[in-house]
Amino acid sequence: MKENIIRHNYQVSKLERQELLGQNSLLLWFTGLSGSGKSTIANALEHKLHVEGIKTYALDGDNIRKGINNDLTFSPEDRKENIRRIAEIANLMVDAGVVVLAAFVSPYKKDRENIARIVGNDNFVEIFVNTSIEECEKRDVKGLYKKARAGEIKDFTGVNAPYEAPENPEVEIITDGLSIEECVLKIYDKIKPKLKI
Repeated sequence: MKENIIRHNYQVSKLERQELLGQNSLLLWFTGLSGSGKSTIANALEHKLHVEGIKTYALDGDNIRKGINNDLTFSPEDRKENIRRIAEIANLMVDAGVVVLAAFVSPYKKDRENIARIVGNDNFVEIFVNTSIEECEKRDVKGLYKKARAGEIKDFTGVNAPYEAPENPEVEIITDGLSIEECVLKIYDKIKPKLKI
């Protein structure tokens, strides 16, 4: 069946879309444990970029799982498919000229490498939101760690499922002791040169 699928090339290119928007498009991929602050930091960074006139869109784990990926579980196979689908969606948005901020636990190194392959290494910025599991459990605003420790949630990253920390992330934020604003500025300083055409 796949041999009958032929990619259609449109007249407007990614470069032309970027030029129209006056920006380079990127995928800013936030990875870290549940409760590490990924979504909070991504949200604050998106706001900063928006104020500066950068066209953005944020993708978040819970929001995606309530919609396009609501058929997936948290098994290793479904986690892989969850991340693959998100990467493909992000790739379309990057092609449209948008800066995409994606906040997902994405615990497996191989899956994150696949994201970079899908969107292209030049378009991919891996941001490791490095927060200790002790701090994540203290925050535990959703009560997920408590449920996982009680055996109510299986395959929960950091408790009864692994998290493979990035070895060479483009940006690493050690959140313990840093404000959200400090985290945002650290990331912004790294990505600012990449946003310019």
